[in-house]
Amino acid sequence: MDILKWTEKAMSMDDETWSKHSNPWSVYTRFTTLPLISFAFWSREWLGFFSIVLITLSFIWVWVNPRLFNAPKSTDNWASMGTFGERIYLNHRNEIIPTHHLDTCRILQSLSAMGLPFFVYGLYSLDIWVLILGNLWVMVFKAWFVDRMAWLYMDMRESNPVYNSWFKA
Repeated sequence: MDILKWTEKAMSMDDETWSKHSNPWSVYTRFTTLPLISFAFWSREWLGFFSIVLITLSFIWVWVNPRLFNAPKSTDNWASMGTFGERIYLNHRNEIIPTHHLDTCRILQSLSAMGLPFFVYGLYSLDIWVLILGNLWVMVFKAWFVDRMAWLYMDMRESNPVYNSWFKA
């Protein structure tokens, strides 16, 4: 199974959840996920076994975040369009996406994934600078990916009435 589809399924992302996640507050607060997970795992240093509470809460935040905010009144913004583009991208096996978007998305995801070893090693070794590097690396390429998703949505919005219906001025 495709890892992206598996993740979407695990997150239970239905139409209503995607609509709520298109709220800019949801998108921007989503960028807190990796630092919160970092803090939670780092807390093992002073909380020991009880750090499992913070670790669990950080993963609950990953699931709750797309559901926390109401659907936005306007989706005429970068964050909402980035979310719409992500929905389109996740459907790339069923609908053709221009190659220049597909290739760039794959490159950005690969570049983002290259930060994960720094992230994991920073957590394992409790090396704050390596952990910060890992967090920044992943988040910069994730932000670039969201930007590309907004571009993808703008390019494909008119090609599908469903995609066009997501846009609210």
